[in-house]
Amino acid sequence: MAGIKDATAIVGIGQTSFARQLPEDERTLACRAVLAALDDAGIAPGEVDALASYTMEETDEVELAKAVGLGDLTFFSKVGYGGGGSCATVAHLAAAIASGQATVGVAWRSRKRGSGRRPWTNTDVQLPTPAQWTRPYGLLRPVDEIAMLARRHMHEYGTTRDHLFNVALACRNRANQNPAAVMYDRPLTREMYMTSRWISEPLCLYDNCLETDGALACVVVSAERARDCARRAVYVHSAAQGLPAQHHGMVNYWNDDPLTGPAWTAARHLWKHSDLTPQDIDVAQIYDAFTALVPLSLEGYGFCGRGEGGAFTEGGALEIGGRLPLNTGGGGLSEAYVHGFNLITEGVKQLRGTSTAQVPGAASCLVTAGEGVPTSALLLRS
Repeated sequence: MAGIKDATAIVGIGQTSFARQLPEDERTLACRAVLAALDDAGIAPGEVDALASYTMEETDEVELAKAVGLGDLTFFSKVGYGGGGSCATVAHLAAAIASGQATVGVAWRSRKRGSGRRPWTNTDVQLPTPAQWTRPYGLLRPVDEIAMLARRHMHEYGTTRDHLFNVALACRNRANQNPAAVMYDRPLTREMYMTSRWISEPLCLYDNCLETDGALACVVVSAERARDCARRAVYVHSAAQGLPAQHHGMVNYWNDDPLTGPAWTAARHLWKHSDLTPQDIDVAQIYDAFTALVPLSLEGYGFCGRGEGGAFTEGGALEIGGRLPLNTGGGGLSEAYVHGFNLITEGVKQLRGTSTAQVPGAASCLVTAGEGVPTSALLLRS
């Protein structure tokens, strides 16, 4: 990925509305998001020659290309591990364009999680090998696995529910500024948080992401072409994927330290190929399927020391004006949960200066994918 530094840029973003239930099917939502992103960039569908999405995406390349009217495709890829793949879709397009395999790339995610069934309820197929060692013992859902990591972090480092509340509150406060957010008109208080029902102790209702229907997309081109596009370019400065040795799903059983997850592996590569350091980051969009992932990511990406992720959230550190403004559109906790793609588009909005919760003078943004699973990350700059 060293060869992609500032060689490409995101020049278009698009999204549908977000809701617990939308009437359109996933393909229709995908097409609307892609067309909106291309219109934002001022690029015709027939110029697109590269696509990237998630292995869990149910709208395939053939369907999308026909429906939207794309040109001949010379590059297409899919990235695994659910929310861990979000940033990697952009990274794959950046690498393809920087190496001359394509000229205009589109990454997207369309999902009907709010109105669809839960993935872990599918009993038609045999469990993958890792799940055979967890689900029979009660770890049925992702929240159950992350709850184990959260409890261990609390035990070893003194992380508290107030620290997790700080994460939930920062995301909700930003959603309350964002008319597109599902939780736009629903403020959160400490009392609401502390008295809400358990989902998987120590994680309560507000520690969990939303269940949302919706779709998003972005357009990637070369830095040279970006200068002629309709909107301000946001450059892909660095990108990385991370899969640590002996990784075992979200529980990380076989690692020497289960709390040193994929973020640590991705971060080493991300910063190695960057001119920036954690201290240079103006705003962050950190994957927040669960509040507990944020302290783990703050540590993994080097914003604080080992075990200090909980304490980092104190004193309004994650709010606008704090040390690291976080998830300024509301994130998965309060804007929408579309496997983290809204964190990418929000990062672009921040560096364009068009966010509903704009960080003054923001020129650099870290975007991360899901911690706890094989992951990916982007460093964006204006």
